[in-house]
Amino acid sequence: MQLPIVTDSAAPARKSTTAEINPDGLSVQDGLRGRYAVISLGCPKNLVDTEQMLGRLDQDGYAMVDSVDAADFVVVNTCGFIDSAREESFGAIDEMLALKKQGKIRSVVVTGCLAERQQGKLLEARPEIDAMIGVFGRNEIVSVIDRLQAGVEEQEKIFRPAPIRPLSDAVRRAVTPRHFAYLKISEGCDRLCTFCAIPKMRGKHYSKPIEQVVDEAKRLGDSGVREVVVVAQDTTYYGKDIYGQPKLTELLTELDKIDSIDWIRLMYFYPMYIDDRLIDTLAGSQRILPYIDMPLQHASDFMLKRMARKTTRSLQEEILGNLRSRIDNLIMRTTLISGFPGETDDDHNQLCDFVAKQKFEHLGVFTYSVEEDTPAAKLPNRVPSEVALARQGEIMQIQQQIAFAWNQSRVGSVEKVIIDAPLEGQDGVWMGRSRGEAPEIDGAVYVSGVDPDSPMNVGDLVDCEIVAADGYDLVAAPLS
Repeated sequence: MQLPIVTDSAAPARKSTTAEINPDGLSVQDGLRGRYAVISLGCPKNLVDTEQMLGRLDQDGYAMVDSVDAADFVVVNTCGFIDSAREESFGAIDEMLALKKQGKIRSVVVTGCLAERQQGKLLEARPEIDAMIGVFGRNEIVSVIDRLQAGVEEQEKIFRPAPIRPLSDAVRRAVTPRHFAYLKISEGCDRLCTFCAIPKMRGKHYSKPIEQVVDEAKRLGDSGVREVVVVAQDTTYYGKDIYGQPKLTELLTELDKIDSIDWIRLMYFYPMYIDDRLIDTLAGSQRILPYIDMPLQHASDFMLKRMARKTTRSLQEEILGNLRSRIDNLIMRTTLISGFPGETDDDHNQLCDFVAKQKFEHLGVFTYSVEEDTPAAKLPNRVPSEVALARQGEIMQIQQQIAFAWNQSRVGSVEKVIIDAPLEGQDGVWMGRSRGEAPEIDGAVYVSGVDPDSPMNVGDLVDCEIVAADGYDLVAAPLS
């Protein structure tokens, strides 16, 4: 049985690479202490946690394998964000426990947000789990595995230190392709959005110092990473906890100086603390792409207040207008929630109108998921699931027309494309992305007509002419 690393519930599964982010090299000794397989679910922030744990295991002499049949133990790094993510995590855990019962693997270790959120409840339902490590205990992975491998039976099964400042991610074993990586700049969130359980799982907002983030970015660049994707729970809030005020501008200024990195992509902006200095930095940078992911959730003032978003439609429109007018060729991505408790037809129509007018290049819609122990779980006037799904579909129909028209408008233009992988079964065709597509969540650029005498390499940046649009994807031809 093959066990590829799964990095996103919405993305195709793929195997890990053996790239080593630590410039001093990871001390991987094949099978010295034991062999393990890993399943990493959820968001890029969780993926960084996975890579950090794998780096520690490698340094301690454990060897990662791609097949459960060859593994002594399996680490399942879970997501607990919404219902569908939890179900995926439960399914992965149960599959591994079934293999343990069959004697194919010795131990199953559950880590991440679901382990943090459910703790004893999860262990009570699945007592066959050998150990659980919450999001703040990832540095305990080696000691936990050492004890399991040594047959220590009396250890506590739950390892959950109190929330601490973010750990260094300098030592990582990459599970993304070698040419791009996620750079986590902070942990946790101080927002109290009524629908969200992330603060309960990942604690209060803690920023890494600027010097630490820059050092980690340089290590990534020195290891061959060409595209760095900046992630956090709340990117624009970066630095407020340790510097007294947001310092994203200062951080990006330093990151933009790193010559070994070609592209810097920004994710998870909150629509606050976006001032003129930050916009000027984004507009005048060398390496920061004109791409911003800003989850807005809704556009009805009533819904935004009910969600405790501390913003209004007019403020969101003002921010979007400023960004569009001052950053050339800006590409915006957002996510929205449909069917939040109390959402009326009028609220939904306001959201549809907002989407139609703003013309986001990329947009996703979640139907509301009831999250235990959040204020929204107690709100009256629940929207029936079939209504929420219908509203989600209506928004996506509007967005599809916008996205398809945008892609069609790009035909004939010349864009730089980063090459991600050869297209399986298609000689001379490669998958890549332009500045307009983030890895794993947006469409792809299919580069065809590649000269067999001058083959491409994964990670190459190639000037291409966009020759056709195919829905959310593009077809391109290399210029040389």
